[in-house]
Amino acid sequence: MASLSLTVNGERREVSVDPSTPLIYVLRNKLGLTGTKLGCALEQCGACSILSDGRCVPSCVKSVSEFVGHDIVTIEGLTGKRDGILSPVQQAFMHEGAAQCGYCTPGMIIATTALLQQHPHPSLQQIHEALRQQICRCGSYAAILRAVEHLTGAIPDDKQPQPHEKPLA
Repeated sequence: MASLSLTVNGERREVSVDPSTPLIYVLRNKLGLTGTKLGCALEQCGACSILSDGRCVPSCVKSVSEFVGHDIVTIEGLTGKRDGILSPVQQAFMHEGAAQCGYCTPGMIIATTALLQQHPHPSLQQIHEALRQQICRCGSYAAILRAVEHLTGAIPDDKQPQPHEKPLA
């Protein structure tokens, strides 16, 4: 066991864990951040995606020690400092109904957030590349792509999603 200092969703958090523990277990079991999901545990499905220094990275295999000194943002962190108001990406996903079971949705939202931070007006190829490692077993890809189109301005402003007061539980 070691005492590690992590910056998660803008807050410094101290955890006592084996440094080789995968980050997802620390987020979910030690910090209570259960929005990040464990899917395949092989870095293949994207359900465990988080932002690390603004990049979309899987958290299911990488050890917690790899994230010391980096800024970690989970799905909860996208609304945390906004008094419960959904981020623009979350708003677009909700507006388009871009989820069925919702298991992959946090990873999809994280991947889209990272994409739009790097490329505010991505090409279709950039969108597909950013979402390539995100697997939706329910087949919500068309709605997910429409949500991303809202965010890139490909859909007229009068059809844009409106801010919501509180995130869905």
